[in-house]
Amino acid sequence: MISVEQARALYATGDAAHDFDHVLRVTALAVHIAQAEGADVEIVRTAALLHDIGLDNGRMGHEEVAAERARGILAGQPQEKVEAVTQAIRSHRFRAGPPPQTLEARCLFDADKLDAIGAIGVARVFAFGGAAGQRLWAEVPKGYDEHSARGEHTPIHEFVVKLAKIKDRLTTETGRRIGKARHDFMAAFFARLEAEVRGEA
Repeated sequence: MISVEQARALYATGDAAHDFDHVLRVTALAVHIAQAEGADVEIVRTAALLHDIGLDNGRMGHEEVAAERARGILAGQPQEKVEAVTQAIRSHRFRAGPPPQTLEARCLFDADKLDAIGAIGVARVFAFGGAAGQRLWAEVPKGYDEHSARGEHTPIHEFVVKLAKIKDRLTTETGRRIGKARHDFMAAFFARLEAEVRGEA
C-alpha cells in the first residue's frame, strides 16, 4: 500500500526516540508479529509505516492526526483496508486513544510498545532524557506513579511509571514472549544502575 521511501518522505526529523529509525524498527517487529499471529501483513506494515506521521503536530493526539493523514494518503485504496489501517493507527498509544480491537491493531500496538523496552528502550529513554536535560539518575519516591505531583523526571521515573508496566499491557502471544525477554533485560539494567549509583556494585 505504501513503500518505505514514500513513508520516509512523510516524516520530519524527530528526536532519537521518535525518528524514522523508530518507524523502521516498529515496522519490522510488527510484520514479524503479524506473520506469527496470522494477521494481514499488508495492513500491519502500512499502519506501522504511517503510525507516527502526526508527531509534527505534537505528541498529544498525534494518533488521531496520523490516522486522518493516512486516510488521505491511502485515498483510492480499497476502503476496508484504509479503515483497517486507520483503526490500527488510532489505537497504538500507551497512555491515550482507544484500546486496539483488531488483530492488526494489536500487532502494531505490541510492536510500538516493544520498541520502548529492552536494550532499545534503555537507549531511547536516556537519549530522550539527555535531550531534555534530565539527570542520569534520581531517587524515585515510594508510591510514585504517573498521577503523582510532577517534579523532577528522569529515565528512572519513566521506567517506574511506564516502561516497567509495558509487558503486562501487550496483547498478542508473540508480543508477550518478546516482551518478557526485553523486560527482564531492562529491569536488570535499572537494578544494576541503581546499585552502581549507590556504590554497591
